[in-house]
Parts: sequence; structure tokens; C-alpha cells
Amino acid sequence: MLRYSEIKNILKSHKLSVTVVRVDVLEFFIRENRALSFKDLEDEFKDSDRVTLYRTLNSFTDNGVLHKIPDDSGFATYGLCHDTCSSEDHNHDHMHFKCNKCGTIECLNLHIPPVKVPGYQVTEANLILKGICNNCAAA
Repeated sequence: MLRYSEIKNILKSHKLSVTVVRVDVLEFFIRENRALSFKDLEDEFKDSDRVTLYRTLNSFTDNGVLHKIPDDSGFATYGLCHDTCSSEDHNHDHMHFKCNKCGTIECLNLHIPPVKVPGYQVTEANLILKGICNNCAAA
């Protein structure tokens, strides 16, 4: 688990001011080590203002701390960018895995190869693999 000073440094390196809510939300993402939804944040931070949580997600996404993961459920989920992004360069060319049983979405350390489509200029690629996660398979 990262110490407070390390979390604070992550926020500063992404040009974000350090606030209690930002530290708590980032620590929650690190601790959970999976994609989280806005509802997950609401459930964890029951005493926090919804608007503050929403703004925190937006500022984290805009500044390269989190990335939005496309999902067929209609609910946005967010994953940690780790050291791969900054506020100037926010690119995600990795795959995601969604468990058909528990619904957990995880970032995989597998990169999507460049895709060229004749007549189109591809600027982003998203890939979600579906199946059964290790936890559900073991149960």
C-alpha cells in the first residue's frame, strides 16, 4: 500500500492540488486494484458530497490519473493509469477483462496492437475481453 506522501506525489505530478477527498479516492482505487464505478465511490464514501466525488473522477480522468473504461452495462467504470499517463498524454492501448459472473473489470497488461482501417483515421481502440475471472473460477 502506498504511503500518504506517495499518493500526494502522484497528485502533484499530475498537476492536481492535494485535498482529503482526492487522497482518499486515489487510495481507494489503489487498494481495490480494479475498475470502479461512481456507485462504488458513493458506497465507500457515504458522507461525501456526490458532486465532489463526480468532480474528483473528472479531474482524475482529465489529468491522467484515471481512464474511463467503456462497458456494455451503461455505467462508466474507471481504472488507474499508473505511470502511463499525464495531463498532456493520456493514451490507453491496453485490454480489459470483464467477469461474466461477478462483473469485475480489470486492466490487463496486454497491449492492443495498432489497427489500420483503410479510409479511416483511428485515434483510439478499446477492447474488453469477457469470461470468468480467477476468483470466480476458484469458487
